[in-house]
Amino acid sequence: MKLLAAVAVVALTLVQAAQARPDLSGRWTTDADPAAAAAQPARGAGAGAAAPGGRGGQPADVGSGWGSTITITQAATSLTVEYAFFTRGDMQPPLKFVYALDGSESKNTVMMGRGIQTQTSRAAWNGDTLVITTLHTFTDPQTGKPATAEVKRTLKLESPTSLSVETAYGGVMGGPATTTRTVYRKI
Repeated sequence: MKLLAAVAVVALTLVQAAQARPDLSGRWTTDADPAAAAAQPARGAGAGAAAPGGRGGQPADVGSGWGSTITITQAATSLTVEYAFFTRGDMQPPLKFVYALDGSESKNTVMMGRGIQTQTSRAAWNGDTLVITTLHTFTDPQTGKPATAEVKRTLKLESPTSLSVETAYGGVMGGPATTTRTVYRKI
C-alpha cells in the first residue's frame, strides 16, 4: 500500500511539473519597431550581428542564431521554431526546426550552400527553462574528416512578453567557445 501511495505522489508531482512549464509560443522580435523590421529583408542566421570580425577586432555577435524575428509554436510534445533566413527575392520558405520536448533525439535538415546539413538536437526542460542542445555535422576543410560543433540554447520566459535565449557555441576548429544572450519581445 505504501508503494502505491509513493507512486501516486511521484505521478502527481510529474503532472504538476509538466503543467507549470511556460508556453513559449508566439511571434518574437529583437527589433525596436516590428513594422520597420517587416519592411527590411531578412538578415540571416546572424541577424542583428556585428559585421564579420566584429567591431574593433572583437568577434562578431551572432546572437541566438535564429535571427531577429522568430515564431515559436509549442505543443504538448514538441516545439517548433521558424524564422526567415532568406530574402523575399530568394523565394525560399522560412527555416523550420521541430524539437521533441521529451529529451529524445530530433533531426532537422536544411539545404544550405552546396548540400543538405543535418542537425541533431535534444530538448529537455530544466524547471521552467527549456534547453536545446544541437550538434551540427560538417566536413573539416583542413582534414576532410567529419567534425561536429555543439550549440546549446537556453530559452526562458522573463515575463509574458520577454523571452531570453542564451546561446553557447562550442569552440570549432580551435576557435574559442562563446556565449551570447538575446532578449526577444513578443509582437
